Amino acid sequence: MKHLFGLLTIGVVLGLAGCLNQNEHNPWMNDKEILDLIQQMTLEEKIGQMQQINGFGGEIPEHLKQDVIDGKIGSILNEVNVKTINEIQRIALEESRLGIPVIIGRDVIHGFKTVFPIPLGQAATWNPEVVKAGARVAAKEAWSSGVNWTFAPMIDISRDARWGRIAESCGEDPYLTSVMGVAMVEGFQGDDLSADGSILACAKHFAGYGAAEGGRDYNTTLIPEGELRNIYLKSFQAVEEAGAGSFMSGFNDLNGVPASGNEFLLRKVLRNEWNFEGFVVSDWASITEMITHGYVADEKNAAEKAIKAGVDMEMATTSYKTYLQELIDEGRIDEELLDEAVYRILKIKFDLGLFNNPYVKEEDQNQFALPEYLETAKEAAIQSMVLLKNEKSILPLTNEVGKVALIGPMANQKYEQLGTWIFDGDSDLSITPLEALQLELGDNKVLFAEGLSYTRSKDKAGFAQAVTAAKQADVVVMCLGEESILSGEAHCRASLDLPGAQNELIEEVAKAGKPIVLVVMAGRPLAIGAVSKHVDAVLYSFHPGTMGGPALAELLLGVSNPSGKLPVTFPKSAGQIPIYYNHKNTGRPVDKASWTCIDDIPLNTFQTSLGNTSHYLDLGFDPLYPFGFGLSYTTFEYKDLKIETPKVKLDDDVIASVTLENTGNFIGEEVVQLYVRDLVGSVTRPVKELKAFQRVQLKPGESKKITFKINTSELAFFNNEMKEVTEPGEFHLWIGGSSNADLQASFIIE
Repeated sequence: MKHLFGLLTIGVVLGLAGCLNQNEHNPWMNDKEILDLIQQMTLEEKIGQMQQINGFGGEIPEHLKQDVIDGKIGSILNEVNVKTINEIQRIALEESRLGIPVIIGRDVIHGFKTVFPIPLGQAATWNPEVVKAGARVAAKEAWSSGVNWTFAPMIDISRDARWGRIAESCGEDPYLTSVMGVAMVEGFQGDDLSADGSILACAKHFAGYGAAEGGRDYNTTLIPEGELRNIYLKSFQAVEEAGAGSFMSGFNDLNGVPASGNEFLLRKVLRNEWNFEGFVVSDWASITEMITHGYVADEKNAAEKAIKAGVDMEMATTSYKTYLQELIDEGRIDEELLDEAVYRILKIKFDLGLFNNPYVKEEDQNQFALPEYLETAKEAAIQSMVLLKNEKSILPLTNEVGKVALIGPMANQKYEQLGTWIFDGDSDLSITPLEALQLELGDNKVLFAEGLSYTRSKDKAGFAQAVTAAKQADVVVMCLGEESILSGEAHCRASLDLPGAQNELIEEVAKAGKPIVLVVMAGRPLAIGAVSKHVDAVLYSFHPGTMGGPALAELLLGVSNPSGKLPVTFPKSAGQIPIYYNHKNTGRPVDKASWTCIDDIPLNTFQTSLGNTSHYLDLGFDPLYPFGFGLSYTTFEYKDLKIETPKVKLDDDVIASVTLENTGNFIGEEVVQLYVRDLVGSVTRPVKELKAFQRVQLKPGESKKITFKINTSELAFFNNEMKEVTEPGEFHLWIGGSSNADLQASFIIE
């Protein structure tokens, strides 16, 4: 429900307080209570609500107790001892003057104790129900520890695999990211934000952070407004409309203005255009870091810029606490700005039910890793893994497989398989591939050799043992990739190769002449083209979490069939970056028929004889693997694509259908994807844009007609006047199993 703030200023609302009290059935009764509180609050207490402090651990310091009593703290982050949190809430409710509870924040990114695949892996499921279920488990576990606010989902559009935080993202596509972000919000917040097990979601990082220059974290972002609106803001608007209760401003500067002082983002777009009524929190120290950016001179100026821009709560640093009253006294800001911020914060606290019951009952505390939670995590891990290669149908392994050589530094790493940003993840709960395969096949059929003790190691002393194991086995499964520390915040890489001596390990093991299944566990797309030629199958697993081992075992042994699809384009090397499917055509698109590889260019070739088109001489034009790609143990055939509405008018529905047939020997799920291209626009449009997808399960030999309905409003874009328009003209439409779908038809908007 949209609240009064979308229509009225705080001053007008305060004036209505008496009127609201006259009708006991008035829907704004909570607003009346909040306004009464604000009228009673001192300026110091208002500023206190806008202050978030870092947790302290252990016993509550006396000075902190006094600050809670004095109303100087609105939120605490990184405190997860439920007994401590309950005591803080008791002090706030029973000993403070106004009895205002504290909101407890925590980074619950892809699980709490039970860890799910990293968000990039969850996006690879292309299954919002699985993603929603995972967020629900995370919310329940976090809530049982007293946490009622998570700093997720992270829905920055990420087109650069060098950027460490691509692991936290849902990939490169605005539509897929929107669907997954909404699923996470619904999972975290539930149907009733005040219900047990529900926690507040926080959409981050607003906005453009994923376009950090050079893939270097915290770096500047330069995004034209049209590109910003057409690509980077879409997922944020989607989760706002889905009811996300809070937003976080980013670390980055956007076109020269840091996000935490950016009135265009926080006032014009978020508040005025989208009518967002939750509150905005800064990222860690991002207000005072505007000094380092060179945007403000000191903390006082930083506080002024941030509150004017629309940041309601300051995380970790204390520029608000120190300078807001002084800024008001000097007339540089109006107290009404604080009233608005405090209103939004208190409204969320009411919505969370904290005023009525902020405590976690003893019987509900610390409910972790329940059997149903682990089963949900395993299903998410199964659906997140993407089969990229399967020559001669080596997978699935049959029950008569014989001996399996399990080799590699990621085969038995309980912690590393969890991935980045797992503050509360319990690695003791992890079941590794080694443990899972030993359980399924028996210890005597699994020959284990690390080869390398960790992924960055260059010590080849273990190679001989790995080769020996391979020679003694019928098939080799190699678990390689990245340790969790190599992705995530501030963990960016200039190279996308397998780190350490892993490439050499593959080459040595391949000399044994046995079939090889390569399993990659990583936090980003890696450039594995050079090594994939040495293996028969590739199964890609973005860090899969607690149940990664059992999920992998089920897939290898054919208990489950891979159905994951890539949420991001895989480059051949870092030199192709940025590479993404929904690029522009340019005036000289590549001529695929005449492209010549650098190694095949004759000597003394005339300058223009190779053709003047947009490509690399050495790497060409295609990625290693395209967005949306993923194989199955079965095969699918697409046919009979039909546009049932070849001509439509604005606001009509475009209806398209295709027949999908399972032409293989296994039950399988296919993610059927629909792409559109607007051939002529008042600004140039991408060569393809994902507009819809469906997951479809078919038995061998079964076929099904799949129908999509898309309103022409979903084809809108922002033009040069920053107006969102759907323009008449011809459109191409594709339906298939990846962004390389070639089954094409056309329709016209009249």
